[in-house]
Amino acid sequence: MTVADPVSIANNGDYTDNVYSGKQEHRDQVCTILEKEGQIPMSLIDSEVEWFYDVLGLDDMYFMIETPATVADHIVSLYGAQLTSMNKSNHVNITFESRHSSGAIFIHNSIPGVSKTDGPHYEQMIDAEYLNVSVPQKAYRVESYRSRGKVSKRLDASLRTYFVNACDFVNPDPQGDAVFDINQTSDRTFLAKATPIVLDLYSSVINKVLNRTGPVIVSNELPSGEHRLVIGFRQRSTQGYFAALSDLYHYYQMFSSRKYVEQFSNGVTIISLYLDLAKHAKRLVTGSSGNTSNTTSTNASPVLTPASPAAAIEDCVKQIMKEASLLFCIPNTPFQTQFKTGELSVQETVYAYAGWIFAQHFLNRLGSEYATLAEILDPNDATDIEVLAKLKKRLRQETFTRELILGILLRHCELIKDLYAHFASTHYIPSESYGIVSKSAVGQLVAENNLHVSLSMTRLHDNAPLTKDELLVKITRTATNDHDAMVMRALLDFNEHILKTNFFQPTKVALSFRMDPGFLPAIEYPAKPYGMFLVIGNEFRGFHVRFQDVARGGIRIVRSRNAEAYSINQRTLFDENYSLASTQHRKNKDIPEGGSKGTILLNADAQDKPFVAFEKYVDAVLDLLLTGESPGIKNRLVDRLGRNEILFFGPDEGTAGYMDWASQHARKRGAPFWKAFTTGKSQELGGIPHDIYGMTTRSVHQYVLGIIRQLELNESECTKFQTGGPDGDLGSNEIKISSDRTTAVVDGSGVLYDPQGINRTELLRLANARQMIQHFDASKLGSQGFRILVDDFQVTLPDGTLVQDGLSFRNTFHLNRLAAADFFVPCGGRPESIDINNVGTLFEEDGSTRFKYVVEGANLFFTQDARLRLEKAGVHLFKDASANKGGVTSSSLEVLAALSFTDEEFSRLMCRQEDGTLPTFYQEYVSDVQKAIEANAAREFECLWNESKRTAKPKSVLSDDLSVAIVELRKNLESTNLWDNESLRRLIMLEALPARLLKEIGLDTILERVPLNYLKAIFGAYLASHFVYEYGTDPGQFAFFEFMSKYYAKAKTDN
Repeated sequence: MTVADPVSIANNGDYTDNVYSGKQEHRDQVCTILEKEGQIPMSLIDSEVEWFYDVLGLDDMYFMIETPATVADHIVSLYGAQLTSMNKSNHVNITFESRHSSGAIFIHNSIPGVSKTDGPHYEQMIDAEYLNVSVPQKAYRVESYRSRGKVSKRLDASLRTYFVNACDFVNPDPQGDAVFDINQTSDRTFLAKATPIVLDLYSSVINKVLNRTGPVIVSNELPSGEHRLVIGFRQRSTQGYFAALSDLYHYYQMFSSRKYVEQFSNGVTIISLYLDLAKHAKRLVTGSSGNTSNTTSTNASPVLTPASPAAAIEDCVKQIMKEASLLFCIPNTPFQTQFKTGELSVQETVYAYAGWIFAQHFLNRLGSEYATLAEILDPNDATDIEVLAKLKKRLRQETFTRELILGILLRHCELIKDLYAHFASTHYIPSESYGIVSKSAVGQLVAENNLHVSLSMTRLHDNAPLTKDELLVKITRTATNDHDAMVMRALLDFNEHILKTNFFQPTKVALSFRMDPGFLPAIEYPAKPYGMFLVIGNEFRGFHVRFQDVARGGIRIVRSRNAEAYSINQRTLFDENYSLASTQHRKNKDIPEGGSKGTILLNADAQDKPFVAFEKYVDAVLDLLLTGESPGIKNRLVDRLGRNEILFFGPDEGTAGYMDWASQHARKRGAPFWKAFTTGKSQELGGIPHDIYGMTTRSVHQYVLGIIRQLELNESECTKFQTGGPDGDLGSNEIKISSDRTTAVVDGSGVLYDPQGINRTELLRLANARQMIQHFDASKLGSQGFRILVDDFQVTLPDGTLVQDGLSFRNTFHLNRLAAADFFVPCGGRPESIDINNVGTLFEEDGSTRFKYVVEGANLFFTQDARLRLEKAGVHLFKDASANKGGVTSSSLEVLAALSFTDEEFSRLMCRQEDGTLPTFYQEYVSDVQKAIEANAAREFECLWNESKRTAKPKSVLSDDLSVAIVELRKNLESTNLWDNESLRRLIMLEALPARLLKEIGLDTILERVPLNYLKAIFGAYLASHFVYEYGTDPGQFAFFEFMSKYYAKAKTDN
């Protein structure tokens, strides 16, 4: 495509105008073509061409790019459209599109200030095909112009043109200071058109974007009377934003005369919108009282001449700036049509989306009948448990699907408005008490806070929000059936249990809600969490659950291979999160912190954006943890919780490499707890990586060794089946630390099997390289061995079995008859892979089990009922809460070092040095951590083994009993005066703290620097765990006195 050289002139310090010097010659050629074609009467050609070139007001860029032949075709099409509109009242439909190798051109007619709900949606197409996928290596810029004239004297529609072109960056790969130099990171066309004022403005925005997670939004009024809105953000940090912004300003009856999307090679996108009120469209006019009314222009001029009161424009722009941040988080929802047509505002739309997600997870679907049945059935009977489990699963899947819930919400938009008003009156409008504002105060508060432009806030002004009781009455009266009423009441439950939210923060990257977990039904969630968070982003949804104020646990990314997997993951997400956090709480019995867990479910179309989702999840949670106030960036929150909170994140599936970023981001945002915010950081930041030192595996393998020791087995003669391959933390370290005969390994790439034992040398090679079994040298398999990868189809195994589909074979191999061995050590896999419904496949026809010993390294691989059935059949099974606790011990001691050292000491003693070496203290401290993990695991193993022999209880039950006993005793000890006994305190702390840390700075320094509540927690956890491990879960009446007497005697002697 050839583009004529433009002549540019400055436009009030803005972009230079496109002025085409060859326009007259171009025009003459168009006339000649039209005369030859004869599709327009000769007498009308000159007037139609004059109208198209001079009156319609197309930007000269159109004439620079399009050939005379193409322009002639467009004029003919417009002429035909005008003829059609004479026969069809107020209707005209003009669309042109042309794609080329480096971009595209789109043209359509539309009414300024009105979103299109039919026809081709070019802005959505531009988002999907060009902007959503833009990265520095391949990015697209957009120039869009609205014609100043109308397509017909009879109609208000004008032409909107879009010019999309691939970027040609001055410096495609900037490094160092060049990243902040707009003259190096810009597209060459942009540099040629931008004035110094624009370059300065964009440079300022870019610098803020590079130092912030969320969008940067600024505006200013131009001499023309238009308002320029500039929004900067990181590329691919939102999707569909360009089109969503149009719907937003259209909602306020504004239109854009032109807009630009500029890309920069440092990964920044900037959208500029030039806004004015739509003169001839219905628009909001705000009077002094704050009331709104609709007016319609009577202007009959063929040229659009926007003119409106400056104050009204300013109010609209101010509101658009606020809501652009909300839209950045969630650009598109299933309620988009209601937003485009003005039935719901952007706040109401996003609120409805959040409520929809809440209802999907927390609508009580089991009912009172299920509760009654659960009470009648025997919880220790495997058949009863199986019936209950199947019923529960069916009720959850079939009672309220997400499609059904959405359909109900769409039918009740008026109730959504009322529920949103109830939510907003609590969390937006400030009051000294930070509570729900009374009806009498609403109008005054709205006026004081300049909210009259927002329709949803205007409703708060004109009609005060309904109370909870009033809403319940209205829901009952409005809902047509019980299902509708249940869904709408779920949104009211959502409102009632939100303690704080960032919904109304000026800038944010995702929505976060701190929830009171009191709404969780006890029948489904018997142990009430201490606190929970719901986080919703454009790419994900996520939760965080904790069972104690000071709690620790990992953040897990949940991926979905296909739509079916996503649907399953979406249904089970919170249950998985709850179970993981509960398991973590039981695992954390040896350390000061309680248990927590976070999950992030990537949307079906965002499987390639795990880090983007993690960034947004962390930043949104920090919004609710930090109380700082930065005008225009972060405001003070309405806090119904009434106290500060701290969360501690650790690595889990899919997030091991993200901990450094989270720690540094918390530091950048001013979090005082940034050093302890994440564990599992890199060694450069003083972290102790679990995978490098095999921290989790050291605990799991102690149980394998314990079984071997108790039953006098020879490890080298034992066979083992393992899920979780040599590429993972647990899987690779289990291979490296063991000396058994591994017969099968299942990982993300497929299944590796050899009944004679997989070649250990080759397996170790993969484990050291952290590679999947797809890289295994298949020539080293025995005659009956095989490797089936997930992408394989129609493969015949050595025994003649035909494998139709490698993915299905991999997903179910743990249930296959070939997956038989002495030991089964799950080191990876989805939660509840073996439950009461499929555990029967682990039994042979004669009733024997395919595994003799199970050590559950992966969290929640078995359900509790499945564990009990296996143990009843004679399997020695140790559950995850006992076996998989090495990582939390390592993380806790990592934090202890951070709390004990000054910044200088921590940098010198715990961080990798500039020459790449690790300090001697660090290496010795890591050794202490490993010894502590192995000692704790060995003590718990012996206790479980002995208690099982003594009581004949299943070890799975005893594991829970043990955790409850330790947690409860620790809680009780913290309320005693044992800590006040100085000699006892010093004795216990000398035993509980790592020897190398004590040697480095001494007990007195540790007692001085570490927070008192943390020290007391260490003291209580040490005594409680050692007592229960020694005396069991059911000690005698004087057992604790006997236990403490030894310490009292020793403390007296040491004194």
